Amino acid sequence: MALHPKRHPIIYVRGFAMRDADIEDTVNTPYMGFNLGSTRIRQSHDRSFVPYIFESPLIRLMKEYGYKDEYLEGKRNDGRIPQQSVIIYRYYEQPETGDGHRPDILEAAKGLSELIEEVRDRVCGGDAEAEKDFKVYLVAHSMGGLICRCLLQNPNVGSKLAKRCIDKVFTYGTPHNGIEIGGINVPRMLGLWDISNFNRKNIAKFLDLEPQEGNVNHLNETFPPERFFCLVGTNSRDYSLARLGVGTASDGLVRIENSYVQNAPRVYCHLSHSGHYGMVNSQEGYQNLVRFLFGDYRVILRMVPEDLPMPPSILKYYKKDKKIRGSYLFECTIMPRGDFLIPIALTDRRAEHSSAIFRTYDEIFHPERAKLQQPRHPVLASVFLDSSKITSRKTMVFTVDLAVRSTDFWVNGILSTSRRIPDENLYRDKIVLNVALNNEGWTVRFVESDDNWGENPGTELSRDDDGYYIQLHNAKGFRAKLYLDLTPWS
Repeated sequence: MALHPKRHPIIYVRGFAMRDADIEDTVNTPYMGFNLGSTRIRQSHDRSFVPYIFESPLIRLMKEYGYKDEYLEGKRNDGRIPQQSVIIYRYYEQPETGDGHRPDILEAAKGLSELIEEVRDRVCGGDAEAEKDFKVYLVAHSMGGLICRCLLQNPNVGSKLAKRCIDKVFTYGTPHNGIEIGGINVPRMLGLWDISNFNRKNIAKFLDLEPQEGNVNHLNETFPPERFFCLVGTNSRDYSLARLGVGTASDGLVRIENSYVQNAPRVYCHLSHSGHYGMVNSQEGYQNLVRFLFGDYRVILRMVPEDLPMPPSILKYYKKDKKIRGSYLFECTIMPRGDFLIPIALTDRRAEHSSAIFRTYDEIFHPERAKLQQPRHPVLASVFLDSSKITSRKTMVFTVDLAVRSTDFWVNGILSTSRRIPDENLYRDKIVLNVALNNEGWTVRFVESDDNWGENPGTELSRDDDGYYIQLHNAKGFRAKLYLDLTPWS
């Protein structure tokens, strides 16, 4: 029995249910939120308003990739299931239908291990060849990601067999480094509704790891970080009242800085932790999910600034040997070309969403002053592409909307408010990238579409010892190299 090399079973691990009423609602829902979609409104050319309906990740996986759920005739199917199955991990069932005990992260991770082995048996049916090749994808929201990490990282939880079966992990809004309320990590002893699950010391205990510089958002070499994806939400305004305690620079519950695993690919989307504008029920989340699970190319964009010029009003102080202090914000939005009624950003890092990359001048040009071993050149994005989604011949097309701006400048410790224009861009352009696939590999051409039509053939990338790049520059004196690393992905 031969298994498909990429269409592994998907196990969805839902997030935290705080109150008893939330657990009851969860248990009474067949798909625990993975079946929820969303509706967006867009104005058409004739001024009419057109609703765009995203059905849900579950239904789209069924429609586009042939997946099936595990339910049969109103109950859970305990017999054989196809490889392309979606299984809902119902770890909250026990409190509602059993003895009322809430499973902690350790117990839920142990149950996940048992579920993986059960799915393996039901898919393979005892076939030795299939059992050898069997893999599973874990897709998790919020605390569900900590449950997955507990299974992967804690050697005392789960079986080695179940751990070996995990091929990729995708997390939505997981508090990988805990939850902050009022700028303080939730107390370790706050047992009410198990909120202490999100204390960093407790997370370290669940994961059996030593914090690195006080942080627990690392895999401790137990799982390849490149196969662990983190979707980071940046919309705090459309979440519940919890956002008032968590603040901006968050998805309303989890702060941006706590939402990812070190060295793992991550994207930033203007989505809330949950609700109508939530990440699980979003088109953006789904498009990143299927490209990570089924795509065949990974793209990493990084910028190496060569000259970050000062505004003329600041430069004159610099020439007089005044002490100048200022930092820089790097923005990047990536959109693939597709047949979407509403353009879909795979990643969207902006200053107004508190998700732009922040760098000081010294971090880039004088790392020794910042006590660094090497410059911190901004990595703008890490996204996945699927050549099967090509809409025109054999070319993948996506746009990269770039902007670089400076923060306020301070001169001799005093904020400068002279002639500088607020929020002025140091650089901005929308670059169209055309990736053509052929028998020899791929070629990339680019168009700087602020001054040229994006559908033009474009120019091939340059190359140096560090890879393929686009030379960026403008009349203000900004200069940088935009490096593009495009590698096969499986």
